[in-house]
Amino acid sequence: MNLPSANVFLTLLTTGLWLAIGGNLPAAEPIQLLKLNADGTDPKAIDYEKLPKLTGTLSVIRQATLLPDKEVHYENVKFQLHNYLIFHEGKFWCIWSEGPPVEDEPTQEVRYATSPDGQTWSESQTVTGVPAAPYAYIARGFWLREGKLLALAAHFKGKGAFGADKELALQAFEWDQAAGKWKFMQKLYDNAINNFSPQRLPSGDWILTRRDARFNVSMLIGGRKAVDDWQVFPVINRLDVPGFIPDEPVFWPLADGSLFALYRDNSGTQRLFQSTSADEGRTWTKPALTNYPNATSKLFSLATSHGYRVMVSNANPTLGRRQLHLSLSPDGRTFTRLAELDVPSSPPSPVTAPFAKRFTAGISSLQYPHVIEHDDHLLIAFSRNKKQTDVLRVALKSVDALLKN
Repeated sequence: MNLPSANVFLTLLTTGLWLAIGGNLPAAEPIQLLKLNADGTDPKAIDYEKLPKLTGTLSVIRQATLLPDKEVHYENVKFQLHNYLIFHEGKFWCIWSEGPPVEDEPTQEVRYATSPDGQTWSESQTVTGVPAAPYAYIARGFWLREGKLLALAAHFKGKGAFGADKELALQAFEWDQAAGKWKFMQKLYDNAINNFSPQRLPSGDWILTRRDARFNVSMLIGGRKAVDDWQVFPVINRLDVPGFIPDEPVFWPLADGSLFALYRDNSGTQRLFQSTSADEGRTWTKPALTNYPNATSKLFSLATSHGYRVMVSNANPTLGRRQLHLSLSPDGRTFTRLAELDVPSSPPSPVTAPFAKRFTAGISSLQYPHVIEHDDHLLIAFSRNKKQTDVLRVALKSVDALLKN
């Protein structure tokens, strides 16, 4: 029998003992991703009550909805999450996952609504149709490819997309303008769930993140010759870095042509991890701990027309997902401003009236933001309590003011 070397054995033993007591392996020096002053930022020293607040106009895309033929109880309110926005052909579009009250259970579908102004939304309709049990769908974003509007959805078996025997596959649905509905187009890739829409590389190829059913992260590059033409480039497996469990990566290009990625960490650090690629996403540095706080939730970042990048996330771990925050980065690498999004309470509805307190500011959970820019405003869609889909419209001039203060 081949035994590990003394150094390898000691490393394994130390790692096992540390994780067994619920700890996370310490990083030498966290990357200063958040730098609110010249000396950097200690995430534990942030006074969240003193952060500036950004106000906006709140609208409801899809109100909380009861299961058919059920009494008005919170437990009977359907699940809503994974919202994505796009502006296409003169109107706003939003898709999201919706289904049984419990997240990602069989019969969960993808639905959509449209709006002429981003504030008044149509009645929702289905994208995927309701799948027969034991199957379900998760909304995965829009893809505008060769003038065609595609809605992406992950299809899987059983409860949740991750685990054994999931039959996980990423699929595309195409908007049929003449018929006024979505139609199944084709499968993109097996054993794949993406996080955000494909992005175009300078080479002309498309690139998108892929997690498989075991949470291993890779990149899919291609999509130019055909919707299902992709090469896989590994990024990180679930257990590659002790004390780090990668989830829901987001990435963007920097001015020097490299790609910059951030990861939610499910191991309990309550920080974001960071890695970079210098070859258009084919190889990546090992994800490293940053000082940017995160309440173990999904985040999104967008380059604005005003010359800076914004990121929206749950940046206060002490309050979990009860606050959404917006940060600014002039260079795409370091975020130098942080503000709280002042999200109002949800307007009352017949469904939510008996438990209206759950939908009030400071009590509601606010999660999974997606952001687009239009007409000098940011539209920030998010899920409230995983039961309702809202959008906050924020003027960019108020975001600009953060850089002046």
